[in-house]
Amino acid sequence: MYKDAIIEEIHKIREAHAKEFNYDLQAICDDLRRKESASGRLIISQPLKQPRSGLHQ
Repeated sequence: MYKDAIIEEIHKIREAHAKEFNYDLQAICDDLRRKESASGRLIISQPLKQPRSGLHQ
């Protein structure tokens, strides 16, 4: 199987970040939101799309 060095590095960073918060998804997301807000970048958020009725019945 082909291994991409960049993808491997991303996985290591993500694993270290998750471990820092004891794999608590809520804590991880809260931290990412804090970092996102502190970045000073424009954040655009869109509401979730509702599934169209009749497609998966």
